[in-house]
Amino acid sequence: MRRIFYLLSESKKLIAETNPASKLRFNALRSFCDHSLLRPQSRPGPLVQYKNLVEQGKLKHDPYQEGVASELENLLARLEKYEKDMEEYHLKLSEWEKSRESERRKLLTEEVEQQQKEEDWWKRLNNKLVDRWSSRKKPENMEPGVGKWVSYLKREKKLDSLVGRRPTAPPAPKGLYIYGNVGTGKTMLMDMFYSATEGIVKHRRRYHFHEAMLRINEHMHKIWKTQMEEKSLQSSIAGWIMNLPFDTKAKEWLAAEERYKQEMQMKNILPAVADEFFLNQEEDRKGASILCFDEIQTVDVFAIVALSGILSRLLSSGTIIVATSNRAPKDLNEAGMQREIFQKLVSKLEQHCENVLVGSEVDYRRFIAQRSANQMHYFWPIEPEAVNKFEKKWHDVTGRFGGRIISNTISVMFGRTLEVSESCEGVARFTFEYLCGRPLGAADYIAVAKNYHTVFISDIPVMSMRIRDKARRFITLIDELYNHHCCLCCLASSSIDELFQGTEDGTLFDLERLINSVAGGILVINVALLTEPPQSRLGFSFQFETETEGAKLRRDVLAEGNVGSGGTPVGITSILSGQEEMFAFHRAVSRLVEMQTPLYLDGVRDVHPYFQRQCRRSQKSSGSLLSEASSI
Repeated sequence: MRRIFYLLSESKKLIAETNPASKLRFNALRSFCDHSLLRPQSRPGPLVQYKNLVEQGKLKHDPYQEGVASELENLLARLEKYEKDMEEYHLKLSEWEKSRESERRKLLTEEVEQQQKEEDWWKRLNNKLVDRWSSRKKPENMEPGVGKWVSYLKREKKLDSLVGRRPTAPPAPKGLYIYGNVGTGKTMLMDMFYSATEGIVKHRRRYHFHEAMLRINEHMHKIWKTQMEEKSLQSSIAGWIMNLPFDTKAKEWLAAEERYKQEMQMKNILPAVADEFFLNQEEDRKGASILCFDEIQTVDVFAIVALSGILSRLLSSGTIIVATSNRAPKDLNEAGMQREIFQKLVSKLEQHCENVLVGSEVDYRRFIAQRSANQMHYFWPIEPEAVNKFEKKWHDVTGRFGGRIISNTISVMFGRTLEVSESCEGVARFTFEYLCGRPLGAADYIAVAKNYHTVFISDIPVMSMRIRDKARRFITLIDELYNHHCCLCCLASSSIDELFQGTEDGTLFDLERLINSVAGGILVINVALLTEPPQSRLGFSFQFETETEGAKLRRDVLAEGNVGSGGTPVGITSILSGQEEMFAFHRAVSRLVEMQTPLYLDGVRDVHPYFQRQCRRSQKSSGSLLSEASSI
């Protein structure tokens, strides 16, 4: 009996600790709530969330923001019916695919039986001279695979008549493309919508641009690797072929037909990547899917081609997209790269998304910061007084988590690792030079942000033209720490507002100097890189700057090659335009300001993945205790 009381009391404690009411907390620009702990019916829609924050005085009313919240609320109302429609569609699709595959195998079996009968006389003759004569008679200029292509098309047409065409998906509600200036609440509104879809839509993902590009690259690498592994005959012959009552030659023919089908499906790798974008191995695909995509950009050719292929496929298959950007869709590609491909992407977005401008000129992050008493997490300049405060902060924070400082190695995407010399229970310390002075990228910064809820960075210099690459890495680092809701403590040479203003070496927006530095060089990119194995071009985009694997970094790619079809040669200032960089720098400053406010810092414990993992472990432990108590 005492054991039962103990189990019940412990489970009650855990339930109390993870009570949803205790987890509900709001920030001025992002809603801080452990949404996985709330029941779907208790989760308010974006318009209700927005109005509540305004009434509480945590947000200043903005008609543009309320308009976007209202549009998102209307979209949310249509999702429940669409989810049911998509579940029914996927059931029909699953039956259609099973029936089609069954019929396809029957056709292949009939074909191989016929072919074996026609070739029996070859076996009876068994004359090597005849074999040589027949091989000489084959036209030397025949394109490999033409016969397979024709038979593949005939077979597909016959299957259409036997099984019928692929079921048509129900029309999807239009998504939203939200754009506007830095700090106007775009991400906040999107996150409100995303949180409200929990329990309504099964397949939902939220990605920032950097992480999305990395995931696309990772999926491409996996698919390419799988293709390479399946090239041998043994691995490519399916079990159903091995069990057929045919000789080896017939089975080899069947295996070749199977391989050809796979090659046809994989000829365009991007749709295959898109199909895997939402589903984990343990999930099925029934139901609707929603993609929330923060900060859409077209920083280079790979981004344009990849986004066009992925988003077009997702939109065509019924995925609802809610995206944010600093630019309207038609203005994303002012450099004019790959115009034809880009125009198809814009057309798709305009067809499936409503364009909504958040037209306010106010940076609300600064507005909130001015109204609150900021906590000291940004120390400057690098002089004894600021250094002492920074060190004291480090000792105070690590002391609260046990004070045991250790070195650690964390996993990064693509099988790499990153050394962390000083860490303590989710708190880590780095120098600016270690994180931004080396060829690291978004993959490394995502790994840091996911593993550490509090990050200390020392010796941050004033950004200038001389350290432009480091400045861009620093911006990517800030983006990922902000996206994962980390607490950031900085020791810097200047205030936040002056950090990106440049030095005597030149400002970051000195475009004339940039042009001179490349001696009028032309930016040329070979789009054929996209057809090479993924690991041979992982350095292509800025966010993949670390992934060389025997290839070239992005800066090398920018120096050679050819512009593909649909584009015109442009100067390096076009792809890394002053206006685009200004967006990035202003966003970084705005986010650094917000990251010092109590409202942001209060949300770290509720939102950061480190504490979310702890919460899930507590819930699991609570469930185990309750289960054990009930069994007793």
